[in-house]
Amino acid sequence: MSSDLLIVGAAAAFVLVAFAAFWMRSSGRRPVSSTVMARMARPGEAVEANINRTDRLRSSGKEFLARLYQLHMLQKLEENMWQAGIYVRVADMLLLIVMLFATGLFAGRLLLHDTWMSLAAGFGASVIPLVYIRMRKNKRLKAFVAQLPYALDMIKSSLEAGHTLLRALQVIVSEFPDPLGSEFRTAIEQSRLGLPMPRAIEEMLKRVPVDDLRLLVVAVRVQAEVGSSLAVIIGRLSEIVRTRQRLQQQIKALTAQSRMSGMVVGLLPILMLAAFSVIQPSYTHTLFYDPMGIKILKVGAVLDIMGFLAIRRMLKVKY
Repeated sequence: MSSDLLIVGAAAAFVLVAFAAFWMRSSGRRPVSSTVMARMARPGEAVEANINRTDRLRSSGKEFLARLYQLHMLQKLEENMWQAGIYVRVADMLLLIVMLFATGLFAGRLLLHDTWMSLAAGFGASVIPLVYIRMRKNKRLKAFVAQLPYALDMIKSSLEAGHTLLRALQVIVSEFPDPLGSEFRTAIEQSRLGLPMPRAIEEMLKRVPVDDLRLLVVAVRVQAEVGSSLAVIIGRLSEIVRTRQRLQQQIKALTAQSRMSGMVVGLLPILMLAAFSVIQPSYTHTLFYDPMGIKILKVGAVLDIMGFLAIRRMLKVKY
């Protein structure tokens, strides 16, 4: 009885959140120009010309889920989507997550006939968009970092040739594809709207949070405040970025064996269970149909996930 109430409660929560997300999505369509301007601002922070969509959403008080912004949940989701290059409404992504959760919940209930397994299936389905956003974000940031040293060399050459920083960035935009070209294009557009160039590059750091770009931000700010030679600073900065990238590749090579061990530890129990289920089903019959075997299977799955996450945590090197 309690499991049925739990399923009904989850279904009711799904309908409520889906309706709220749909209402947020359908209320207040904005022109394309204001949408493009809003993408040039970081979520959750006030900027000039009142072009921040998140601040207007939070201050209007008319949206159903505006209070969640105080917990920085939807704001963090929006930041991750923008850093991944996904410029969609938070309500659309929230609606997709809720729909996947409901789909996994009812599919697990229909196939597994277990409340906790149904909830686990719903949770697993709901995190698929988040995993996709994270993977796309990491891929985009890696591509940006790979392009950055060559962009710094081009900026240095342009400055040494007598061009201004703005003209050097325009050359970068015309020569480099996404993501580096599009991010610098956004910085140039912000500068044309009246934002100082050091501040525009600092805003780009918020959209592309990588440490190598942080060095460029510091260099531009130092040049703007002190007036030193920016070409010399950027030339030295290019060498530092390349050194950091070589160090990162060395760390990745040295930890390759341990990372492979973690993958084996995480996947070997699943592969062995699947193999025995096909070759000799009687060996795994108890795990799937006996109550004690089901409990053992659940505990084993939790321990396997914990072991995989622990190994992954230990292999993260901060430098």
